Amino acid sequence: MVMERTLIILKPDAVERKLVGEIITRFEKKNFNIIDLKMMKISKEKAEEHYLHIKEMPFFNDMIDYMTGGPVVVAVLEGENAIQSVRNMMGKTSCFESSPGTIRGDFGAHRFKNLIHASDSLESFNKELKRFFDI
Repeated sequence: MVMERTLIILKPDAVERKLVGEIITRFEKKNFNIIDLKMMKISKEKAEEHYLHIKEMPFFNDMIDYMTGGPVVVAVLEGENAIQSVRNMMGKTSCFESSPGTIRGDFGAHRFKNLIHASDSLESFNKELKRFFDI
């Protein structure tokens, strides 16, 4: 059994659409432990740092506006193979390609307003933990 931690961000559309409880419940039912959790507003600088890997994409500025346009919920989850398990539960980046039963497949309705972010590796988790929890 490999116990891992991962970071999730419930994006502004998840908060606005009142899906926070529903999404967190899915992780709890999958036996993940919530290690830390907070609601916050992401600064433009933090959003730009977080999405630096898509800076050249035509939708970069729209993504920054979206991520800074409302509150988000950031959490650290812990569980067996947390990084891959959480990503499997999220579904594909595009909700239109995500399978039913995944968070994005069940609740997504927009190409990049896709409800949730999760760390894609241990390296990403460590960077994101410092970025969003000021550790």
